[in-house]
Amino acid sequence: MIQQISRALVIGAGNMGAGIAAQLANAGVQTVLLDRVLSGESSRNCLAERAIERQMGGGGFMHPDRTRLVQPGNMEDDLEQLALADWIIEAVYEDLDVKRSLYAEIEKRRRPGSIVSSNTSTIPLAHLVEGLGESFARDFVITHFFNPPRVMKLVELVSGRATAKETVDRADAWCAKVMGKTVVRCRDTPGFIANRVGNYWMSVAVLEAKRLGLTVEQADVVMSAPFGIPRTGIFGLFDYVGINLVPLVWGSFMKSLAASDPHRRHDITRDKLILGMLAQGLTGRNAGSGFYRTRQEGANKMREAMDLGTGAYRPLEPARLTSLDVAGRDLRKLCEQGDAAGHYAWSVLSHTVSYAAEVGPEIADDVESIDVAMRLGYNWAAGPFELADRVGCEWIRDRLSQEGRAVPALLGQAAAAGGFYQEGRPLDGAGQRTAANAGRGGFSIGCAKRSSGKVAGNGSASLWGVGEGILALEVHTKMNACNEQVVDLLEAAPRHVQAGFRALILANDHARAFSVGADLGHFVAYAKAADWPGMIRFVTRGQAALLALRRAAFPVVGAPFGLALGGGCELQLSCHASVAHAELNAGLPEVKVGILPGWGGCTRLLERWTERCGGDAFLGAKNALEVLVDGKVTSSALQAVDRALLRPSDRIVMNRDFVITEARSLAVAMCEAPRPPKAAVEFKVKGTAGADALIAHLQEMRADLDLNEHDLTIARAMAEVLTGGAVPPGTVVGEEHILALEVERMVALSRMPQSLARMEHMLTTGRPLRN
Repeated sequence: MIQQISRALVIGAGNMGAGIAAQLANAGVQTVLLDRVLSGESSRNCLAERAIERQMGGGGFMHPDRTRLVQPGNMEDDLEQLALADWIIEAVYEDLDVKRSLYAEIEKRRRPGSIVSSNTSTIPLAHLVEGLGESFARDFVITHFFNPPRVMKLVELVSGRATAKETVDRADAWCAKVMGKTVVRCRDTPGFIANRVGNYWMSVAVLEAKRLGLTVEQADVVMSAPFGIPRTGIFGLFDYVGINLVPLVWGSFMKSLAASDPHRRHDITRDKLILGMLAQGLTGRNAGSGFYRTRQEGANKMREAMDLGTGAYRPLEPARLTSLDVAGRDLRKLCEQGDAAGHYAWSVLSHTVSYAAEVGPEIADDVESIDVAMRLGYNWAAGPFELADRVGCEWIRDRLSQEGRAVPALLGQAAAAGGFYQEGRPLDGAGQRTAANAGRGGFSIGCAKRSSGKVAGNGSASLWGVGEGILALEVHTKMNACNEQVVDLLEAAPRHVQAGFRALILANDHARAFSVGADLGHFVAYAKAADWPGMIRFVTRGQAALLALRRAAFPVVGAPFGLALGGGCELQLSCHASVAHAELNAGLPEVKVGILPGWGGCTRLLERWTERCGGDAFLGAKNALEVLVDGKVTSSALQAVDRALLRPSDRIVMNRDFVITEARSLAVAMCEAPRPPKAAVEFKVKGTAGADALIAHLQEMRADLDLNEHDLTIARAMAEVLTGGAVPPGTVVGEEHILALEVERMVALSRMPQSLARMEHMLTTGRPLRN
């Protein structure tokens, strides 16, 4: 059993330190944030206080209340706090002497057994602990977070020869399960994994673009889609991270790399253009100018790019490259083109793959660790070895040989073995096939697929046995939109559970979406054909299927993450409990497509808000209507709790990889606890008078909510649903009555040209229409 963390302390209130403190607070950990005292300031804690404010404004916190968990302090008055911390994280300036001096102070005051970690990105651990005591070294690791810490999933974990195994395991568990990160264990080598490979790639990509005469626009286009790299490419990336990091980060590399390291042949710290930009303060976005800049010319803004030959700025130019027109996203085909872009693509690819293969055995246990680090740390779609397999290891090896260039041993072994990966199994540093590192995450639907646990399914959804008597329903359409086939399986799920399982979870492995809701194409087709009976059948079938799950005698647990919108949000609203990823983007944005939630969304929100309002269904309707009318999508699970899209009792999991694991565990626990039958849901409603009152309230807030006339028409329909329709005030109605109103008002809205226009616009553009 891994010891839980109750209190943390972060030293260094820069972007990284403050971001780490905010993420700890997001996880519910009491955290102290310390920095220097600035003379002449009214507050001795001003650096930490300002850092917390920056995190609030920049999205570092998942909820405003989480700021209360970060206590600002300073290094002169608050060092006694070190004795209370389970985890002390150092995130100060990348200066070895500064860090060692700080560690000496920490060692005097910390509690034995507390973990001390550095967020360094360049300094080897052995140098950090040199001259410090054995006890300190046992409890010391490097936990290298990436910026911004809330967003970037990678943490590189480095231990030393003296580090206790229990320390490493605790740090790994805290980073993964508390902080929500994917942990890659690295060896104690310069730059660890991601920056060792990534900084080399960045150096090569810049210097080779200059050598081959490409413009910054052309280089960025070549470096983006064909390589599976974000649209910033290479020069846009340098502007984003800051060219001022070159002497700090790359300079540190040049001090620590062996004389024979290939990075020295692409030493960007000595490049005249880079040195000139640094001298002029042209360091990227933060400075307003880098390889790109925006210049004001009268009333117009002019976008400009730097000429790599002269260093002068010129108007932005289209990246016209014939080879890209021919090759598209096919990287191998691009590398085979004879123009400058083709030569550039091959040069960067061959150097990056060769370097990764050469240093791979030194920096990691297997090629998978390197690929994971590059995917998560640099946002690549595929790591260098995955890229090599896609292009062809044998082809790369043979072309290197034809050019008289050395073929690294690991690349040669991969070419002979049929690739760096085979059936998901990567090569280790010795070129031997090893098992995929399944320990990086928890249980997934993919695990069930590999064990042939399929129970039933169709082209849009499947039921999987996931162990311990639990059945999982997976939607697997585009963005997991719910169509007729999904409804078929929702209807069939209770029968399959009762035939040999104990509980049901709603879960999937999609990278971005739990479900974006009911297939909007269905609604557009029904509306354009005026097939109102067909629309009613589709909506009532989905509604009935979710109501059946809600009333099931067995536990139903949702596992929402990413996008849970519209009907996808209604899926998890119908569950008895949910285990949600902390970064949940949930919402009922139907107002933006001209309709209202029709699979029980209105009913479930009315139920939840009525409970929160002490049984007052009118106050419940008022709160539910505000949520429905603004149609906002949450930026976190904590916000979803605020909006009653999650219950306060629902579990929130920081690491997406463990959501299904936790959902399955919760389902098992619910099976073992007696569950009384759920009582029929009833509401004492106010009818038309209540709807009138709610709309009057919205009219008062109209300007704040930015509502137009059709928004108010939709709001009126929602209000009528939530207040029971045309019934006398004080009437008690069951949930079936509210559900029937959902269908009726949804169809009525769909008949309106303005709503059809909203649906069609969203379907074709992906953006809402304010008509």
